[in-house]
Amino acid sequence: MRLEIKNVSKRFKQKNAVSEFSMELETGQCVGLIGPNGAGKSTLIKIIADVFRADEGEVLLDGQRISNMKREIGYLPQYPNFFPWMTAKETLLFMGQLSGISKQKLLEKVPVVLEKVGLTGEGNVKVQTFSGGMRQRLGIAQAILHTPAFIVMDEPVSALDPIGRREVLNLIREIKKETTILLSTHILSDAEEICERFVIMKNGKKIKDTTITELLNRNTRGPVSLEIAPKDLQWIQSARELSFVKKIEVKGSKVEFTLEYPQKQKNMLLKNALNCDVDILRFEEDGRKTLEDIFLKLVVEE
Repeated sequence: MRLEIKNVSKRFKQKNAVSEFSMELETGQCVGLIGPNGAGKSTLIKIIADVFRADEGEVLLDGQRISNMKREIGYLPQYPNFFPWMTAKETLLFMGQLSGISKQKLLEKVPVVLEKVGLTGEGNVKVQTFSGGMRQRLGIAQAILHTPAFIVMDEPVSALDPIGRREVLNLIREIKKETTILLSTHILSDAEEICERFVIMKNGKKIKDTTITELLNRNTRGPVSLEIAPKDLQWIQSARELSFVKKIEVKGSKVEFTLEYPQKQKNMLLKNALNCDVDILRFEEDGRKTLEDIFLKLVVEE
């Protein structure tokens, strides 16, 4: 499965919601589309799901226009709408038939899908009694009912309380083991927890496409500190010769190391110290940035 977004643009009256956006997504990835409110995330998600048509550019799935490949896509809107008088089982049967799945096959699949999303025993309960987290799980159930190769989710947890968010995040974590996922969110801690790759949007444009490791390595420049036993202070001299150590400052028994790539090279430094039988009393990372710190720098300060 290969999703290609090629120079997609969408305009509403005088506002460019999405501008010349391009990216590719391969099988097995879980990609977070992150950005502030109004960045164009939801518009792009709806274009990918073929809810909106792009003014310019195209979206391809395995080389075919997305409008011809809708059977391969599962879509979870930010606020799933269900008929409140229907039960969960009736809802999935209805939506499955709209997707072209036979009734006989649905009778087999619906109980399996309800179990997968944690709604076993709720199949005959009316949707109007569901909590926000249960509704969102039902939304995920309808998105995966036809076994799509690719799922797009628009802010899947933003409207939920902490318990509902945790339930849905755990579910997404399980689903991503077998399905490719693209989800939009402005809750950065959630994206950091479940996504391996991040595409950051600002004013309808892509400003960064990277992994969490690359982001942290590029944006973390603070020193790594070791507190060592006085008997091992002589090790500092040999540590100065390490190619990845840029600077060393000694403050009593505390030694600060400035490394070129702290996230990657801190383990190399620790390994060298242990190989030299250095007694490490304390280890600290100063200046470690979170995804939120980097996001603010990229999106707000620029």
